[in-house]
Amino acid sequence: MTSVMWEPRQDTEAAQQQKAPRWWQSPPRPAWEEEPSKAGLAGKGIALSFACLVVLFPLWIVVVTSLSSRKTIDQAGGLVMVPKGITFIAYKELLSGGQVTRAAIISILVTLVGTLFSMAVSVLCAYGLSRSGSLAHRGILMTLLATMFFSAGLIPTYLLVQSLGLTDSYLALILPSAISVFNILVLRGFFMGISQELIDSARIDGAGDFRILWQIVMPLSRAVIAVITLFYAVGYWSAWFNASIYLNDQDMMPLQNVMIQLVQKQEAPVGLSQAIRTGQLSGLAIQMAVMVMALLPVAILSPFVQKHFKKGMLTGAVKG
Repeated sequence: MTSVMWEPRQDTEAAQQQKAPRWWQSPPRPAWEEEPSKAGLAGKGIALSFACLVVLFPLWIVVVTSLSSRKTIDQAGGLVMVPKGITFIAYKELLSGGQVTRAAIISILVTLVGTLFSMAVSVLCAYGLSRSGSLAHRGILMTLLATMFFSAGLIPTYLLVQSLGLTDSYLALILPSAISVFNILVLRGFFMGISQELIDSARIDGAGDFRILWQIVMPLSRAVIAVITLFYAVGYWSAWFNASIYLNDQDMMPLQNVMIQLVQKQEAPVGLSQAIRTGQLSGLAIQMAVMVMALLPVAILSPFVQKHFKKGMLTGAVKG
């Protein structure tokens, strides 16, 4: 009697992952799609290169100017395209503990607290609206949709914030724009795509709504949660309008408002004004350095969330 040796299947998940194309390789082309011509590939390469150049060239000028000395900027007559020596004196002065440093800390704290609050409210609201048996979910959904098309306007909103005593407080930078109905609808669409049988089985095992949300729904929705978190974080980090109308104290201004003051040459921070007058610094280098500081967090976070955009946004939008 011969024994039959068991051999593992080669077509396993690990083998499939090994066959998957690397990041520099193109995905496999469908059988019905013909191979592109050399002229087509060359045209695509030229178009993409031109698009990248249009986007990166202004960023290059901003970074190079922020790293240039006053002499180099004066020789170039303004913005510097070709670097001639690199100096970090502009960043050193900005981070030496003046108004810009305080504004950057304020922006970071407002972004962290605001994003956490917005995500908590949006996830809870979207999960409740995704369950057909939740209390008054249809009326709440219609109310939220109405706010996307009709708004009270700036003056009633300002009077409401003032009546609540939120002027000259950091809550005025968070609460008036804490919730985005669009983000809630995207989350709701994604949550509705989760198998109802999975939720029912957890409920049979004794899990409540909060446990189902925390241990089942949210782990399955990492993609859309990462995308919406980035949306809220970028919104808080880039916001300047609320601070300009609700805050009167210059020491409470976030980084974006300080950057606007520097770019418009309305007012320079106290420590930097002396350095600019004595010729140690160029006002243009300071402006470009503040722009780089404002763009840096978004540029760092975006690549890590980029892989979730297709799955998170398209799935949530289509199923919503």
